[in-house]
Amino acid sequence: MTQQSTLRIGGTDADGAGPGEAGRSERDGGFDRGAAIGTTARMREIFDMSSLVAQSDATVLLLGESGTGKELLARAIHSESRRRSGPFVPIHCGAIPEGLLEAELFGHEKGAYTGAHTQRRGKLELADSGTVLLDEIAEMTLPLQVKLLRFLQDREIERIGCRQRIRVDARVVAVTNKDLKSEVATGRFRDDLYFRLSVVTITLPPLRERGEDIGVLANEFLRRQCLHYRRDLKFSYEAREAIVHYPWPGNVRELENAVHRAVIMTRGHCIAPADLGIAPADRSLRLSLREARSRAERQIVIEALTRTNGNISRAAVELGISRPTMHDLLDKHQIASKSISGRRVERGTVA
Repeated sequence: MTQQSTLRIGGTDADGAGPGEAGRSERDGGFDRGAAIGTTARMREIFDMSSLVAQSDATVLLLGESGTGKELLARAIHSESRRRSGPFVPIHCGAIPEGLLEAELFGHEKGAYTGAHTQRRGKLELADSGTVLLDEIAEMTLPLQVKLLRFLQDREIERIGCRQRIRVDARVVAVTNKDLKSEVATGRFRDDLYFRLSVVTITLPPLRERGEDIGVLANEFLRRQCLHYRRDLKFSYEAREAIVHYPWPGNVRELENAVHRAVIMTRGHCIAPADLGIAPADRSLRLSLREARSRAERQIVIEALTRTNGNISRAAVELGISRPTMHDLLDKHQIASKSISGRRVERGTVA
């Protein structure tokens, strides 16, 4: 049985959380536990790294495609750290106009510029004793990158319109779906800031590369949505096949939305691919896989007979099967052992 790994959030393992806990929203500081489930070796490695880095104050850089769960992992790191009782303050660097982002990050004094009618603390200051998440850090302009670099070096800020330096104890977690090394190479991102941010770098794989996690996550999202809508639903065989074969370009977020849609749209008790908004799996792909397995099996039998000079009993022993099973395979693949006796069969040939 495959081991399922989770991060410990708020003193409870994700796979031990109750249904209500699993769906807590960002507003109450909860963590979306469903996306923290991982059964693959790569995800277990990521959770182990996250648990270790959470015990430090190191700056963390999270990389990965959109929808892979980077912000959720950042929240998990915060929740496991000594800063868990402090604030978690996210800011989307790409969603705020260039002229306002500096004020959002560093704050401003009253009268610092037109429209600054009151003093306002920035996100960095608000995250004091906690964690600030800089989402889409690659969208930050070069001049603002200089100011952020200075903060990471000195752990002090200056509000706009104020010369007083304010000490801020905030952990920084930066997130991007871009290749920052390429951004550095093209001059769009400062190399010194990159090195400051990437003390610990964790890259989240796209959902299409997470193998069995796809089904595990789909079942978790279905469980949660059925609880919310008080429905009793299950995936049809066709739906499970479609979920596994669909590439999920929007990653975990797209899968979660698809399952949510299906729970709303399904009329019966069984979810079909159409309810998920995806196409059924291509049957020809499954047939070609069976054919490939059959060809590989046939080739292995032929090679065993070739090495044993056509001796069925010895070939069966070499393959770890019984003589009757060996005869079944010979009949299945229409292999004449006598025709193989005394001749060499190169890998990839057929008799």
